Amino acid sequence: MSLLHVIILAIVQGFAELLPISSSAHVIVAEELMGMNPAAPKMTLLLVMLHTGTMLAVIVYFWQRWRRTFFNSRAEFKNFAIALVIATFLTGLVGGGLIEFIERVLMRNQPHAWIEQLFSHLGLIAIALAVGGVFILVAGLFENRRHQTSATHEMTPRQYGWIGAIQGLCVPFRGFSRSGATISTGLFFGVTRACAEDFSFALAVVLTPPADARELWRLYRAHHDHLAAMVPAAMPSILGVIFAFLAGLLALRWLSRWLEKGRWHFFGIYCLVAAGVVGYLRMRGF
Repeated sequence: MSLLHVIILAIVQGFAELLPISSSAHVIVAEELMGMNPAAPKMTLLLVMLHTGTMLAVIVYFWQRWRRTFFNSRAEFKNFAIALVIATFLTGLVGGGLIEFIERVLMRNQPHAWIEQLFSHLGLIAIALAVGGVFILVAGLFENRRHQTSATHEMTPRQYGWIGAIQGLCVPFRGFSRSGATISTGLFFGVTRACAEDFSFALAVVLTPPADARELWRLYRAHHDHLAAMVPAAMPSILGVIFAFLAGLLALRWLSRWLEKGRWHFFGIYCLVAAGVVGYLRMRGF
């Protein structure tokens, strides 16, 4: 894996992770096109590093907005914290339950079954992209037809509960965008655009560390005898973190602008086109 490969993957990860178009789908396709193995241990290590860059971009971009909204008073922070905890719990309940079902039931005949073994299957990614694309498209068109009468950042338990549960569906399925699903769910349930965006990425900051920890634990269990050999591969990843961070900031500005201007559904159209491309690559033998 050359330094150029790392930079390309970092830029793809930075943009696709924070736009509602599924970073994993785009990174996996990019790796396949460059002749890499998405399931290789060094690729897992690289993606964990790149996630660090994108999450730093989220914190830098949203920090002042979160301070003005969720941290403005003790009462607002309490409501925000409760919503975050409940939504995250439901994400773990739904996502964890699906992973257990897939690994223990659908993959029961495979030794050492991990759901990550399915992540390089382009056919599954194409289906998830298509489902996510339809969801984003319908949510965007629905929200554009609704006249918003409130600009509050307050959410009801029903709203943030559904956001957390739908986020859980994204955990096991590569190609089903997390931000696309959570923001779209918020729009469906009457959450304002700004609040849906702010809460979605606050959830991402909470969800990413345990997700990355699971990846590292899987990597350790499967390849603990060869971890020393992967250390040199981690060095170029530091440069990748920087590029992922910068690409992430640009992606967030793009997302905010399109969401505010009622162009959310365009991301859904893109996902549908991407699903067609991934399906074509699958038929060509990638």
